[in-house]
This record gives sequence, C-alpha cells and structure tokens, in this order.
Amino acid sequence: MSVSSVNPAPNSTNEYYLARQSQMESNVRSYPRKLPLAIAKALGCWVTDVEGTEYLDCLAGAGTLALGHNHPAVIQSIQDTLASGLPLHTLDLTTPLKDAFTEALLEQLPGGKAEYCLQFCGPSGADGTEAAIKLAKTYTGRSTVISFSGGYHGMTHGALAMTGNLSAKNAVNGLMPGVQFMPYPHEYRCPLGIGGEAGVDALTYFFENFIEDVESGVTKPAAVILEAIQGEGGVVTAPTKWLKKIREVTEKHNIVLILDEVQAGFARSGKMFAFEHAGIEPDVIVMSKAVGGSLPLAVLGIKRKFDAWQPAGHTGTFRGNQLAMGTGLATIKTIQEQNLAQNAQERGDFLQAEFKKLAVEFPCIGNVRGRGLMLGVEIVDERQTADHMGSLPGDSQLAAAIQTACFDNKLLLEKGGRNGTVIRLLCPLIITHDECVEAVSRFKKAIAEALVAVRGA
Repeated sequence: MSVSSVNPAPNSTNEYYLARQSQMESNVRSYPRKLPLAIAKALGCWVTDVEGTEYLDCLAGAGTLALGHNHPAVIQSIQDTLASGLPLHTLDLTTPLKDAFTEALLEQLPGGKAEYCLQFCGPSGADGTEAAIKLAKTYTGRSTVISFSGGYHGMTHGALAMTGNLSAKNAVNGLMPGVQFMPYPHEYRCPLGIGGEAGVDALTYFFENFIEDVESGVTKPAAVILEAIQGEGGVVTAPTKWLKKIREVTEKHNIVLILDEVQAGFARSGKMFAFEHAGIEPDVIVMSKAVGGSLPLAVLGIKRKFDAWQPAGHTGTFRGNQLAMGTGLATIKTIQEQNLAQNAQERGDFLQAEFKKLAVEFPCIGNVRGRGLMLGVEIVDERQTADHMGSLPGDSQLAAAIQTACFDNKLLLEKGGRNGTVIRLLCPLIITHDECVEAVSRFKKAIAEALVAVRGA
C-alpha cells in the first residue's frame, strides 16, 4: 500500500495519524505521548511533520542516528547494497560487504583484530546484553552478575534484571536471579551522601573491598556490566579512577568486564567509545544503535581469550542484516573522514557552557553534565532546602513541562534520570554551531514558558 493511498492530504493533521496509531497499536507505545507528531520527512538535524512543521531533533532516534537523518553517505550505501544483488539477510554467512564492515569495526576497538573478534547478535542492544551475560557465564562457569544503580541494559528478561529503574521491573515477577546491584558514582547525587572526590574515592575503595573481602557474603561473579556514561539513568559519567579500579579488580579476579556502549558509543562522547576516556580495555563491548548506521544491528566486541562459545551457542535469525552493515560501514567511514568525534566534543563543550549560563538565570537547573553530545540537564526545585551536599530535590513536574514546552518550540529531546528529572540531549554528531545556538535559544524559551505553566512565574 502506498503512502498516498492512506494519506488524507492536503487536510491531514498530526491528530489524524496519532488517533489512528492509538486505535491500532498497543498501549505500550511511549514516544508519541511525549512527542505527539507524525513524521513526513527528515534530513540532518531536522524533522518535518505531516503538517509541514519543522523540528530541531536533539534526540536522533535515542542516539541511533549518529549522522542525523538520511545522511547522503547512508542513503548511498543503501542504494549501492540494493543494486549489488546481495541478499538482505544472510544469517551468519559472510559476504564481501560483511567482511569489509567487520574489518572496519574491529579497527575501532583497542588493539583491533589482534585483540578482539566480533559476534553478530539479534538486532537490538538488549539481545547484545543477553549474549554478553551468557558468554560470561559460559566462560567463567559462574552464575552471578554485578550491575549498578541507574544502569540501563534493555527490556528483555535478563537485561531488565540488570537495569536499575524499577518502573518496568515491578510489573514482572521472576526476572533473572543472581544480580547484585552496587552504587554508581554521581557528581550531583552521591549515593553515599559524601559528594565530591571523597565520594568517588569511597566508592572506588568500596568496589575493591566488596570483591576481595572474604566476608562480603557474595560469591565471585561471572561478570560486571556497566555504562561508562549512564544514558537512561540521567547522563551520569563514570569517574576515571573508579573505572580504572573496576578494570584492575575484574582483571585480577578473572571477572568478565562488560561495557555497554549501546548509547554512548560511536563518537558520541567525543571519543569512539566512552570507556576510552578512562584508558581501559573491556573484555566485552556491547554495541547497537549507531553501529548499524540507523538500521537495526547489534554486535559484541569480544577479547579473544573470552570467546568461549560453541557453534550456535547464541543465535538469531536477523544476525545478517546486510543493509545495516552497509550503513554501519558508511557511518564509521564518515565519522573518521569528517572527524566527527572532535565535532561532538566541540559542540558538546559549547552546549554545556551555554546550559551552565542558563543555570545562573534559571536556578531550576541544578546540574549540567555529560561528555560530547551526550548531555543531561537536571531540573530541581530551588525553592526547597538543599541536602548536606548542596543538592536540591528534583522537580519531575517541571521537567515534564520543559519537555512539552520544548516540543511546542519545535525542539525534540528526551527525559531520563530518577523520576524523569533530567532533560537529555543526544544530538546528531553532524550538528553545526548555528544549530546548537538555535537549540539553546529554543530551550531557554521553553524553560521560561514551563516555569509560568507550572509555577506561575
């Protein structure tokens, strides 16, 4: 069926399509409730709805669209793959395109193909997480996993068990057993109530002591899984000394260290992978979102000594998405050729500086943080009393109103963090300085409007 056969143009509206979506889709849908539009086309950092309204997209498919919408290199890759006669799916059979993509991806990992091999999973980051945990248990013969408060690793049964947020977990009984949660450092809300470098030092010591203390009460785990920058948890960046200690301890005790780079990877943080900021090498790297260049793909980078799989130890029909391998290859090449990691760092530095200026004007901005183009703006109620660390209570109502006001001002972004109090930006890596200026301008206007709507001032 063609688009024109269902499109009521020229009198179509967003409401028409949203109403149809509501009638035909499950209650599980989420983004249309916060960003109520029907998209007609998109290019670069801009999205156009069915009414012809343009929006500046600082969400970019939750980080999937590293090069923005319909980048010429991505479109050309799709066209070339279709014209080549390759099958679109090949299970785990190889092709010249898969070979080229595999080599290019391995070159991005520390030590390259001498140190790592790849495993192609089902097309979601959650399946990559599931495979990584299964592999760690297979390799070590152990059964437990350490994860961290605030972490997000997916919505499948095992991945959800390792995810910090309780909202989705409370409705599902009998999740994967053997997951031990530990506190994750937070520059604004130290989980130990200490704050600053003292808090980081305490958490660093705590992890080492927890693993090595014979009276800790917890047996040695198969794996430790974490994000070097927590995304859904509110854009919380892991301190370098803490990450280094985790790498040191896991290596010493032969515990598989899994870095979930699904959202932070592929130059978003200003480096190809967020863990590179700490100068460490994980045992397993989980990649999805941007790895497929906007199309579904999930891949593990596995240090060769940990490749304990037997043939067919973890399978999936859609491991061989040729279009995604083509667009993934085009994305890697474009990131390198255009030095988009540096662009992410420079644009991100500018945005952070501008948001910190806004925090002076709008005290409801309690904290601005992140790396590169993975940014978080925590919204607080400055009318309340700060805690002993100087942190103010979060204001989830105002944060939701700011997201709505941003949408009204044609700016697309997301919320996250505890109780949804962190405004999150995941701009395409190609965003220009002028587009960043425009994003800040729209955000400033949205905050002012949201304050009037929620607080009357």
